[in-house]
Amino acid sequence: MRGDLRWGTLPGMAADAAARFGDATAVVDGPRRRSFAELVADARRLTAALLASGIEKGDRVAIWGPNRYEWLVAALGTLGAGAAVVPVNTRFKRSEARYILQRSGARVAFTAGEFLGTDYAATLSGLRGDLAGLALVVGLDGAAGADHSLESFARLGEPVQVDQVDARERSIRPEDVCDVLFTSGTTGAPRGVLMTHAQTLRQFSDWCDMAGLVAGDRYLVVNPFFHMFGYKAGCLASLMCGATIIPKAVFDVDDVLRTVAAESVTVLPGPPTIYQSILDHPDRDRFDLSSLRVAVTGAADIPVELIRRLRRELPFRTVIAGYGLTEAGTVTGTAGDDDPDTVATTVGRARPGLEIRIVDDAGAEQPAGSPGEVLVRGYSVTRGYLDDPAGTASTIDAGGWLHTGDLGVLDDRENLRIVGRKKDMFIVGGFNAYPAEIENLLLGHAAVGRVAVIGIPDRRLGEVGMAFVVPAPGAALEPAELIEWAREEMANYKVPRVVEIVEDLPVNAAGKVEKDRLRARASRRGA
Repeated sequence: MRGDLRWGTLPGMAADAAARFGDATAVVDGPRRRSFAELVADARRLTAALLASGIEKGDRVAIWGPNRYEWLVAALGTLGAGAAVVPVNTRFKRSEARYILQRSGARVAFTAGEFLGTDYAATLSGLRGDLAGLALVVGLDGAAGADHSLESFARLGEPVQVDQVDARERSIRPEDVCDVLFTSGTTGAPRGVLMTHAQTLRQFSDWCDMAGLVAGDRYLVVNPFFHMFGYKAGCLASLMCGATIIPKAVFDVDDVLRTVAAESVTVLPGPPTIYQSILDHPDRDRFDLSSLRVAVTGAADIPVELIRRLRRELPFRTVIAGYGLTEAGTVTGTAGDDDPDTVATTVGRARPGLEIRIVDDAGAEQPAGSPGEVLVRGYSVTRGYLDDPAGTASTIDAGGWLHTGDLGVLDDRENLRIVGRKKDMFIVGGFNAYPAEIENLLLGHAAVGRVAVIGIPDRRLGEVGMAFVVPAPGAALEPAELIEWAREEMANYKVPRVVEIVEDLPVNAAGKVEKDRLRARASRRGA
């Protein structure tokens, strides 16, 4: 049964999970084991605290921290209050986080202490003067500088009665916005994608069907919670189906192999680089990986041999690939009985309730085998961008078709193959990187006058960024210096791995940088 018709809202789904699965283990986070009943009870305590803090339906609550039990509790607590979850990328630096918090108008931020060299709580403390709407900062892990620890914040809700929490949950409607996930566009400015409870429930109950997720599965979530793949296809899908969530804050192949063996992991989705690392591990045979059943990948070009090796060398019985984007969720997927070539070279067929068209620049539909822009229509297409009607109108046309900016081809079986990225996006180890956004960040360096960023091939990550930089007048700039500066100013996957100092950038008559010429130049120099 469709998730939206079965549960209506995400709090309704969580309550049903607690009732159906009760004492079964919902989350394994290191030594901690929490049942479905305990998870939902912990979330309701935070809902009560949010109500006591004045959070109203439709408010927004940010979560900035790595994959861990408390992240999920904060998200479910926020949803129970009728507020929208605003995940913040853990790779973000100060200016990037400030933009998301300002743009979303988040009233509360749940955050962690130090992770990946950034102290999130300390960063937020330094930003408070710029964030007039941010009333409270709550530490997920006892982070110094927060207004409350998670426990002290939860105690604020003790005067709130159970029937008040119930009443707030009942007031939530399926069409209410449940989250705002920020994604970057060609403008370089991240835009907040609005999704509703009904859309999320319908799509990710369908995702459970696509992947074959069932009660009792043990799901190792290495995809970050701030991303749709980790949060929705990971955590929320597991709650719907009664699977155990095993979060990993960072991907370490040795740790993953140990965890698969120790926890009898059955479901392990991720980008191709994760599977490649496992297959190439010299001591792989020392670990008992016999429990592995489901692999779900995508987000990058996949070598056919990788899919063959997954089926030949590991015990996966289901190996599928899919295509999705923040504005529409998971749009396509292959099937468990598709051959390795189909899984590796296509992203499968449109999921139920969704349509795909391939059009040329004039909007004319392209026949099978001819490339064009991928358009998507159906129930999962975003309601729009937050406070950005112009951006929404430029992306979703009058017929309801979402213009993805991706270039694709449909074959005779209606399998979609992604052949390029109209918006010049490139993918670094599974993370979408957008040149315009990176260029805007690099222009924050005083010695950078003009800059153009392209994606270049990389054996380990698939693609990485290369920046062509024209120094500001009178400025001297060394490539290594700019790369080091960038590591402090932006998420690591956005940092260009190669910088070339140039006198000028090639432009056309309209003044637009001709990136094809830059790609040819990069190819000639062996980048």
